[in-house]
Amino acid sequence: MSSPGFERIGHGGASALAPANTLASFDAARDVGIDTVEFDVRAWGRELVLAHTVFHARRGGNIRLREALAHLSAPRFSDIGLNVDVKHVGCEQALIDGLRDAGLLHRTLISSQVPAVLDRVRALEPRARVGVSVGGRVARMCGAYLQKVPPSRRWRDWRAQVLAGLESRRWDALMAQHRLVGASLLEEVVARRGLLYVWTVNERRSIDRLRALGVHGIATSDPRLFA
Repeated sequence: MSSPGFERIGHGGASALAPANTLASFDAARDVGIDTVEFDVRAWGRELVLAHTVFHARRGGNIRLREALAHLSAPRFSDIGLNVDVKHVGCEQALIDGLRDAGLLHRTLISSQVPAVLDRVRALEPRARVGVSVGGRVARMCGAYLQKVPPSRRWRDWRAQVLAGLESRRWDALMAQHRLVGASLLEEVVARRGLLYVWTVNERRSIDRLRALGVHGIATSDPRLFA
């Protein structure tokens, strides 16, 4: 599949074709055709594992981060980037060490809804690329990633806070839930030399709209929709 002019991102690998955050899902995404594989990382016990929620980690059978990185560092994945979504603080050093050891740091964008994670990543590895992730209304109301903003205005001006982070190079990219994305947001991100990635888009019509808009990347659970 030829490059379409935007980054094709497989959410959880290809979670419509195989269970998310598994080696089988990564293989399915590669076989269909993607530019980047996205997966979730959190701590469980004394290790980092691939799991979206605590529930997913608790049920067991999760791929350990080191296994995933070994798989993704194989020659057949050499032209595929990584987007690692970090779910909470405390994972940063082990993640960076793992990426360095696997030779994958230069191919990785580290994202999180928690700015403290991104700040810690940058402090540990200034070369790391980072992106702040923003969800829909429910996710924004939880107040997870703008801890330093007074509660009275924490979500009233989330957009201004995110754009300020791009302006100051606190982060390089905005990973936005697709309902938040429009032409004006894209223009403001580009004006601050940032990148706008959109998640998770599982309808071909929406992918076509966002592609025409000019976003830098689109994540989907079903990479076949990019065809």
